[in-house]
Amino acid sequence: QVQLVESGGGLVQAGGSLRLSCAASGSIVSINNMGWYRQAPGKQRELVAGITSGGSTNYADSVKDRFTISRDNAKNTVYLEMNNLKPEDTAVYYCQIRGRTIPGLALNDYWGQGTQVTVSS
Repeated sequence: QVQLVESGGGLVQAGGSLRLSCAASGSIVSINNMGWYRQAPGKQRELVAGITSGGSTNYADSVKDRFTISRDNAKNTVYLEMNNLKPEDTAVYYCQIRGRTIPGLALNDYWGQGTQVTVSS
């Protein structure tokens, strides 16, 4: 079993900052890509930011220059630093990892339970 535990969501005023964390535990033996997605009411889940095992990052255009994704491989943890938050950033944020529980077997995707981020105007 693989567990992803998210933390750091909450209510913040526009222009404020939040830092999300997601720690993977359990039987995971290796992690490739890690990412953050979000889903606003009535909208599809969208990729916010991703980071490869080598540290390469990619961002949705709407969050570039405001959000920063990072990872701590020793802790199996991915972070999302969110600055200059806007009301349109309001959503449930989910972390996702792609990894293996047995060396050499196929990669699987694992998801966190989601954490609410609400930005007031």
